[in-house]
Amino acid sequence: MLQRTRNENSKVVLVAGGAGFVGSHLCDALLAGGNRVICVDSYLTGSPTNVRPLLNHPSFRLIEADICDLHDIDERIDQVYNLACAASPPQYQADPVHTMMTCVAGTGNLLTIAEQHGARFLQASTSEVYGDPAEHPQREDYRGNVSCTGPRACYDEGKRAAEALCFDMIRAERVDTRVARIFNTYGPRMQPDDGRIISNLLVQAISGRPLTIYGTGEQTRSFCFVSDLVAGLMALMNVDPNPGVPVNVGNPGEFTIGELAAMVLTMVPTQSKIIYRPLPMDDPQRRKPDISRARALLGWEPRVPLAEGLRMTADWFAATLHHPPLRVEHPVRHTRSNQPDLHQGA
Repeated sequence: MLQRTRNENSKVVLVAGGAGFVGSHLCDALLAGGNRVICVDSYLTGSPTNVRPLLNHPSFRLIEADICDLHDIDERIDQVYNLACAASPPQYQADPVHTMMTCVAGTGNLLTIAEQHGARFLQASTSEVYGDPAEHPQREDYRGNVSCTGPRACYDEGKRAAEALCFDMIRAERVDTRVARIFNTYGPRMQPDDGRIISNLLVQAISGRPLTIYGTGEQTRSFCFVSDLVAGLMALMNVDPNPGVPVNVGNPGEFTIGELAAMVLTMVPTQSKIIYRPLPMDDPQRRKPDISRARALLGWEPRVPLAEGLRMTADWFAATLHHPPLRVEHPVRHTRSNQPDLHQGA
């Protein structure tokens, strides 16, 4: 018989990728809401430091495992959040085959576990399913402009395949799945070397190194603070009835990379200058979510403006760079890609 928690009104929530940047913030929010949290993480890109404060929490359980190899959980599960995948090009291109299998086989494995437990399932998809979009802003009914053979395909196409699995499960009435298409997210606990544009620029400025912009700097992104994203994910998981469609979760405020770099230079005391490098293959030129569906179905929209969130993130990086977080190294899968740390995507 499956073990039940003492509080029958709380939920038992499995968070795959729970030691990662977004996943650890989600674990915090779920515990604060009175739920029991089972965190599953392989530490491929997550950090033990992110969940160390939770290890003595009576409602927190940590399982170190790859979701492709995860076996059934020996207690009841009410909800499953799948955030388990490397999310920036230097990370997911380091082992593209593993990235694709995490998206497809790993998601399939978690869906099977959710089905066995009768659990609700949320898939963390990505704005990368839109590729280099010909439509702007991006609505959920836009089918995208994705290269299926380029260096980003392991992630972009892997996430598209994972979405297909989720909607097949809905149509087969096997699992109550929801799909969130996450746009650029930032905030405390980002890894300094994860290759995202905000972490790149802040770390370079704080370290006194030149700020690197790839391309002209006129390409645009929309940046969502992590607390806003977590609120959106939880709203999508808990809304009834199931929307049955993907939902964009991001901040529609649109900024050029050049504007972002200028904000960093005014915010961080530094002598750093801006340098320019060639734009990498398949890097999207514009990215902005249409969040009309999230507003209508979830009553959700972001609250934290970029200037405020960037300040909190800069302060966190300034403190963290003096006391680097513990990383568990996996020599094969942590080998960096030959691609530069240029990520200006999700």
